[in-house]
Amino acid sequence: MLSGRSEIGLDAQGLAQARSLAAALSAVRLASLHSSPQRRALETVAPLARQVDLPVTADAALDEIDFGSFTGKPFESLDNDPEWHCWNAQRSAARCPGGETMTEAAERAIAYVEGLEAPAFPALLVTHCDIIRALAALTLGRSLDALLELPCEPASRTTFDVANGHWRLLALNEATLIEEDAARSGKLIQDNITL
Repeated sequence: MLSGRSEIGLDAQGLAQARSLAAALSAVRLASLHSSPQRRALETVAPLARQVDLPVTADAALDEIDFGSFTGKPFESLDNDPEWHCWNAQRSAARCPGGETMTEAAERAIAYVEGLEAPAFPALLVTHCDIIRALAALTLGRSLDALLELPCEPASRTTFDVANGHWRLLALNEATLIEEDAARSGKLIQDNITL
């Protein structure tokens, strides 16, 4: 199901990912924490916020794409929808029915990051995979049509250096090891985080 802006929370695995992310970032000096207002994003950043004793600024600029009428539909039904195929083939121009374009979503996230004042850095932003992919694609000079070629797994970290409107991609889709799973199975789990 395409969750979009629905108010789903993290499951047990997602909560474990959030705790592992907090542990993995324990040595990173952060000046501020920012999040999408979606429940799952806020639950992801909560353990880190407690650990580093920083408030979380939730802002709609970091929200999931407004998928409009696609929201809540099973992917199996979307596979038969020509508008879904158009959306995925032409992310630079297509609009979700009743929702927004990828360009609009990327522009709001870029404006938010570039609007942060110097004391807010280094900042950690928790957002959603297509927002992260869009920022990475634009930073690399790629078309938003190629967005789905970029990896962004749950619980991964993507790091940008942003200065004076210039963006550099430092890391894409870095994994966070979940300690309790690693001890049992060596599995690697990832999350959607932007530093």
